[in-house]
Formats: sequence, structure tokens, C-alpha cells
Amino acid sequence: MGKPCVLLFYLALMVVAWASKDDFSNIDKLRNDLLEMRDSSGNHRAGRRAGDDTYMSLIQAYDEFGTKMDEQSPSTGNRHFNSLNSLWLWARIQSEMRSVNGLYSRFREKLHQAVMDGQVINIQDWVDFADIILNDPNFAVPVTLERVSDVIIKQNLFIAAYEEASAQICNEQQSPQQLLYNLYSTIALAEVKGYAMMQFSYTLLRLYKNGTFEEESKKMARDYATRTSESLRAVRIAMAFAPRDFWRCDPNVHKEGTTYAELKQLFQGYIVNEVDLNPSSTCRENCGFYSYARVHGCYDNLYCSQQRKCNGKVVNCQYFDSDMWICPSVKGSNRRYEYIEYENGNLFGNKGTCKRPTTKVDSWWRWLFWHCSYCMCFCDDHNSSSERYFNLRDITSDAVNNKVVTGLKLTKANGIIHMQIQQGVLGPRGDIDESTVDWKPVDNFTILDRNVVNGRDFHTLSWEKRAIDLDDLFAPESHVLTGVRWRMVGAHLNFEIRVTPFNFTSGQLIKPTDKSRWISNDKTDVNDPHDNDRRTELKLNKPDIPTRITAPNFPDSKSNQFLNFGPTDLGKDAGQTTVPFLDIQPVVTNPPFPLAGAGVFHKGRDGSGGYIAVKVITYNFTDHLRTDLPSTPPLLGLNDIPVF
Repeated sequence: MGKPCVLLFYLALMVVAWASKDDFSNIDKLRNDLLEMRDSSGNHRAGRRAGDDTYMSLIQAYDEFGTKMDEQSPSTGNRHFNSLNSLWLWARIQSEMRSVNGLYSRFREKLHQAVMDGQVINIQDWVDFADIILNDPNFAVPVTLERVSDVIIKQNLFIAAYEEASAQICNEQQSPQQLLYNLYSTIALAEVKGYAMMQFSYTLLRLYKNGTFEEESKKMARDYATRTSESLRAVRIAMAFAPRDFWRCDPNVHKEGTTYAELKQLFQGYIVNEVDLNPSSTCRENCGFYSYARVHGCYDNLYCSQQRKCNGKVVNCQYFDSDMWICPSVKGSNRRYEYIEYENGNLFGNKGTCKRPTTKVDSWWRWLFWHCSYCMCFCDDHNSSSERYFNLRDITSDAVNNKVVTGLKLTKANGIIHMQIQQGVLGPRGDIDESTVDWKPVDNFTILDRNVVNGRDFHTLSWEKRAIDLDDLFAPESHVLTGVRWRMVGAHLNFEIRVTPFNFTSGQLIKPTDKSRWISNDKTDVNDPHDNDRRTELKLNKPDIPTRITAPNFPDSKSNQFLNFGPTDLGKDAGQTTVPFLDIQPVVTNPPFPLAGAGVFHKGRDGSGGYIAVKVITYNFTDHLRTDLPSTPPLLGLNDIPVF
């Protein structure tokens, strides 16, 4: 058996294999359908004079395929590749695709017009058009597709696109791997259109010329099979390196309630004299003794009578100096102080923000033996203005109607922090029906509602329970994301995802009520100290208010860490603000994409409190991009890397 026949034999095997495992991507399904058309078009054998009915059946077949391609082909378009605009290789590919797409539009018009007219076919006109498709010096499809293949294979388009997208992640609303998948689908669609025109042309010419062009047709099939195999390997190699997580970069301008939220009056620096920190009103101890206390009174109506009392816990008291000047914040502010300046020169906060007269505050001696010192402590006051609640209820998509999670964001409602999901209907082969995508409303409850229970419906942050776990969670193979929630693991707020199995070919979720399950990372910081995989703390270094820092924040946490909410640095802000803030920007891909995981992480920089943020992890389409053709020569110098 000669080499051409061997390749065509494997091409037929590819069709059989595809038919036996029908879980490949939309674009590869179209490619398979086109290959099957080639086999069926072989029934239009020459050897007799073809009549109009024969030509019309050929035209109708390709017109129907064009309609199916319009309905099933990826709708990605070039609008989702903004980060590649500076990539020269992408500019070359776009130029070649415009040529193919323009010719294909004319081809579709001719097909549709011929079917609609139903008149005698002008076969010479079709032969001339086939000659343009195959041989025109400016528009010939075979040489155009060869140039496209050259850019993909020899010039490493997908590797270059991955590197460019990673460098400009803030300009794209998709993960780097999602971008590669969409890029491959867009280019492959142009190639399918080109091959459809070539396949039609050679079939037409075989009919018209009574059996010739058989070798040319076989060569076209071999070249197409080779390009398909090489392109698939190239994109799969690039996708193996490309991350699947997508998160939001900083906005150009931070805006409270739109881009970030703050947990107000949660933990706050607080000046209090030690005489008020014990029920006996004594000064026998020092500030450091009061690591955990309460305010028991207001001795002699001193400075304590001029400030908002801490009615909760007073923790981590420290002594810095006896006497100080305090600039109180304006009435109605969430802060207590703008700055505190000690006589020894220590300055806590920013003197430039003071809008009220300062107050002199002095410690004093009692009976020459006891020094009644003013301490700098932290107040954990569970008052009506304090924001410290996290929703613990399940947040799930409408899975019984085949809706899956397509996006995620943090939001604050009634003083409670919620995770809100975007959902959409999952269609065949991982497609999301954009017309069904919407945000599921959050549960509009308050902590005072009847039958709402602390510890079941919501978690209350306190100094003892202020940790939040930072994790990336992944769904198993053939599962998609259908829910998220927080739960308590010890004193930690711990993130979980709900995943549901699905049939890739049909897009149907498989018994979502019974087969969905929750996935989490149960590691804690109190595991065996010799366990190298125990959860570790991400500590913030002298954190300032995040919005004061104009430099961009980037992810600085790792999965399997945790972080404690706490006050800002004393020197920078007098400990008046709780950090981190919460990034509440919506994390949604464009176009909508099925998800296979999600995460909670911290983004910041040294000296900033940063932000707690959420990320999404896009579904891995790599295994659905495949060919069963024989292996091709090594690509990209990466022959030692396995193709998954």
C-alpha cells in the first residue's frame, strides 16, 4: 500500500474513532462532519455524464453544511483577542483569514442562491469559481492555508499568543488557556471553510471532467490531515503550559461599593487608660498586661468621655509614651482618630488629614507609686455599625434547568458579605447560551431576621475568629462548577465549590440533585507541625489602606494559606481601618465559558493591606482537541513533552 493510500486509510480511521467517541470540541465536530461529507461525496463518481440533479445534490449538501456551520461554529470572533493586537503573527493570521472568509462568503451566497432559484445550473460559472478557489494567484485557498499553517507550526503562534496574553492579562476577560482555545477555534473555523471550498471544488471538477483530479483531491486530503494533526499538537502543547485561572486586575480608579468593599468598624486602634480596663479601677499593671480585656468605666470623665466607647473586647494593648496629642475624626466617620502624636515624637496616622482641634491627653501618677498609663489597644466592638458578617448559605446554580456557574463576585448586602454567582445554560460541547446568562440574586436576609442563626446562616468575624482560608479548588475531570459557599473549619472561614458531572457531547448535567458534590481543602494550620502540607499564614507587612497606594496589586498568596483580617499599621493609619479590603469586581469571562473551579486569594503589594478577591478556573478543553492521525514530525523543539 503506497504512502498516499496509507494516509487516507488513517484519515478514515480518524472518522471511525471520532464516531465512536463523540466528545470533541465544536470546531472538531464540524471538521469531522466535513470529512464524512468527503466520503459521501465519493458516491458522486464520474464515469457517466453528470446531470443537473447530480450537481444540485452536491450544491445542496454544501449549502446545508454551511447552515450547520453557521449554527454550530464558535462565535468567538476577533473581538476577544485584544491582547494580541500587538502580535505580528496574529496580524498575519488575520490577513489570511480575511481572504478565506471573504471568499467563503461569496461561496455561500452562490450555494444558497442556486438552491433558492432551483433553475438550470450554469456549470461553467461554477467551474470558473472552483478555479478561483484552487488556483487564483491572489485568493487560492490551498496556498493561503499553507501560509496559515506555517505561522502556527514553524513560527509558534500559540506559544507566542500565550506569552503575549500572559503579559497583558489585564486586557482580556479570559484565562490564558481559554484564549488559546478560542484562538484555535477561530483559526480552525477559517480552515474548515477553506477545506469545504476546496473539497467542493475538486468534487465538482471530478464530475465535470469525468474522473480526473483524483490525485489532487487525495493530496488535498493528506495536506489537510497533516495540518490538522500539527495544529492540534501545537495548541495542546501551548495549552498544557497556559494557566486556567482568571481574576480581575485593579481598576483605573478605586470606587467604594463598585470596585471594593470595606469591613468597617471591625478592628480599630483605641486609646484607653489602664484604669478603665479593670473592674477595680487600679493602675497596678502595665499596658502589656491587657492582651484581652474590656472597658469597665470612664474614670473621672477624662478623655474617655470625649470619644466613642469600645463596648466589645479590647485586645493587644501596648504602651508607647505617657502623653500625646490626639486629632479626633469628624462626627459620623468610621474612624476614631486621624492621627496620634506622642511627646516622644512617635506619630501614628497622617497629620495632613486633621480637620478638628487636637486634644492633649496625659497619663498621671497615683500615690506616687502607680502610673496610670494611656494604652494603644485594638477595639473589637460588635456594634450596629460594625460590618463583620459572611454568608454561610449554599449558593448554587439552577442545575435542574442545566444552568452552571459562569462567573463570580463578592458583594455586600445588609452588611453581610456574599458570594454571588453568574449562571447560564450549558449547551452541547461546552457551549454557554449567552442569552441565558444572568446574575443570580443574593439571599436578601439580615442577621436579625427570624430563623436566621449565627454559625449556620452567617459567620461573625471576631478577634478570635478572623481567619479566611485562601485556596484554589478544582473540579474532577468531566465536572463543571455549579455552586460555591463558605463554611467554618475551626476558627477559619473556609471556601468550598460544588461540582456536577456532565455529558460533554449533549451538554446535559448528569443527575445534578444526586451526583453533585462539594469539594474543599480541609488542611488547617494546626495539623502536625512536621506536615509540610499544613496550611500557612500569609502575614501582611505594615499594611496601609489599600486605596492609598496607586501601584497595581498582584496575587501574592498561594493555595493552602490563610490570612487574618486585622487593623492597618499603627504608624501609617493609627490602626483605624480593617484590612484587607474586598475586591467586588465581577469575575466573568467574555465570551461566557464553563468553569471547572474557583478560588479565594489575596492580591496586594508590600506595605498595603491589599484585597481579598475571587478567581474562576476555566474548563479544560485540551482533551477535546484531538486527532487520531499518525504522529507528525517534532514540533516547536518540544518533542519530549507528552501530548495529553
